[in-house]
Amino acid sequence: MDRMLVSPSPHIHTGRTTSGIMADVCIALLPAIVVSVLFYGWAELLVLGVSVVSCVLIEWAITKYLFKKEGRFCESAAVVTGLLLAMNLPVTTPWWVVFIGALFAIGVVKMSFGGLGQNVFNPAIAARVFLLISFPTYMTDWTVTPGFIHSTDAVSGATLLGRYAEGGVSAVAGTDYLGTLFLNIGGSAGEISAIALLIGFVYLLCRKVVKPWITLSIFATVALVSGIFFLADPSTYTDPLFNLLTGGLVLGACFMATDYVTSPMSFWGQIIYGAGIGFLVMMIRYFGAYPEGVSFAILIMNITVPLLNKAFHQRKFGRK
Repeated sequence: MDRMLVSPSPHIHTGRTTSGIMADVCIALLPAIVVSVLFYGWAELLVLGVSVVSCVLIEWAITKYLFKKEGRFCESAAVVTGLLLAMNLPVTTPWWVVFIGALFAIGVVKMSFGGLGQNVFNPAIAARVFLLISFPTYMTDWTVTPGFIHSTDAVSGATLLGRYAEGGVSAVAGTDYLGTLFLNIGGSAGEISAIALLIGFVYLLCRKVVKPWITLSIFATVALVSGIFFLADPSTYTDPLFNLLTGGLVLGACFMATDYVTSPMSFWGQIIYGAGIGFLVMMIRYFGAYPEGVSFAILIMNITVPLLNKAFHQRKFGRK
């Protein structure tokens, strides 16, 4: 007699795996990584290497010795966390600070909640905020070190957002927006080239790894809010294009706000989530103590995801 096997849903599979999706994210980050390495040179390679290796080793060790499970040595999700963490750090960050960030991202933010798929906050973003609060001197050192395409001596200077926070609109007057789109000098590795990040995001869209609604709602809200303030008082507030192309907005909107685990599942949930991030970014930039607000905005909106999923849950198949 044949046995009837009953298994839980889903019963239709696409053939896609978590490892495959994470591999696509790594590929999408490659253009930005290449640009940052060409600009910063060996120093950026060191930050990337320490971050990725630390995340992989820490996750493997926790899985094996604390969870008592056999985990693969090189988990693609840990690699993505390591890459994103490195892209959020200044190139001058000491290796031991990078390691502490990886330990916090994997050990505290991710594995303490049960591992992949169960964390409440984005690990890379949470680690960046933790390091910013714990080591503000290292995390705000925007020294431009000699790289493969940058042969001059090291130069230290504030980012465009930092200059605006200190000196107002006059301090950033005459910003070359076209140049900023391709090569934004200063800031973390993830702020170097907006166009490289957008190329990677288009790849994720083509591969159907992410949907565009969160990213588009972030960009639209930032443009709308900054446009309103700019029209009200252009001598005090920066214009929408400045806010879209500076800081970590493109990296956060394209690669971290769209994280599967910490973002809403429904269409309207994603729209509200992205709009909330965009609004908080501009409130922090204009009225907060920090010149940049992307990391804090994403963390705050991470908290609202369970509520958004409950309020705008997907309609169950077969029900009206």
